[in-house]
Amino acid sequence: MSLAPEAGTVERWAWDYVLSTSLEHKLNPPSPPDVWSAEPVATRIAAPGRPPELRVVPRAEKLRGFRSPRGRARAMHTFFHHELQAAELMAWALLAFADTPREFREGLLRMVGDETRHMRMYAAEIDRLGQRIGDFAVRDWFWQRVPGCREVTSFVAVMGLGLESANLDHSAALARELRSVGDEQAARVQDVVGLEEIAHVRFGVRWFTAFAGRLDFDSWRRALPAPLSPLLMRGRPLRRDARERAGQPPEFIDELERWTPEERGP
Repeated sequence: MSLAPEAGTVERWAWDYVLSTSLEHKLNPPSPPDVWSAEPVATRIAAPGRPPELRVVPRAEKLRGFRSPRGRARAMHTFFHHELQAAELMAWALLAFADTPREFREGLLRMVGDETRHMRMYAAEIDRLGQRIGDFAVRDWFWQRVPGCREVTSFVAVMGLGLESANLDHSAALARELRSVGDEQAARVQDVVGLEEIAHVRFGVRWFTAFAGRLDFDSWRRALPAPLSPLLMRGRPLRRDARERAGQPPEFIDELERWTPEERGP
């Protein structure tokens, strides 16, 4: 692994966050410093630090049993871990793509803060429902895929225009399901997360367009590293209103909705 960045810099803060094995540090990292490295060096961390409370498995359980508090806690735990991986991977990208504009990396840093706040919201729900962080196994699926992005355009395609865009769809669907079983409080958490993800997707739209020169469905699809495909980057139904508010063109959304695996191309 590369040498750690200089102490007291944002880059070292990001390094320490990704590699920390403290659950408290993951949930409540210290405020980042104001100092950025004068000559940042591209650094790719191979894997995150994992707190002992988290048991990582190759395949996680399917979400089900929402009528029981334990079933809902399992769902909150899954989304807690999604937010953890997102926070880590924003910090990872800040280090990996050191030659990108400072404004882009500052945006990544802000999103780390958003993701950790979402983690704390989920952790509070898990506690309310009578469970604890670590009561359910987790899968580091994002970490198995995102570090395969060799170019920053691919990273933005996967995170901002892919996984976070899909979360617009998934959060709305989960909020409806939670309300259907009478858990309004958990549903409101999903509402907040879904609303705040709009800004993250908008960030992805802006920077994919800046790095790739345009945003259309084919250029986005080609930027996804194998074996990722549009199939994994959407929920059902698509939350078109939120995607359009985030800046995704209607024709992009139309093609995403129609896409099937048989349409795979080079």
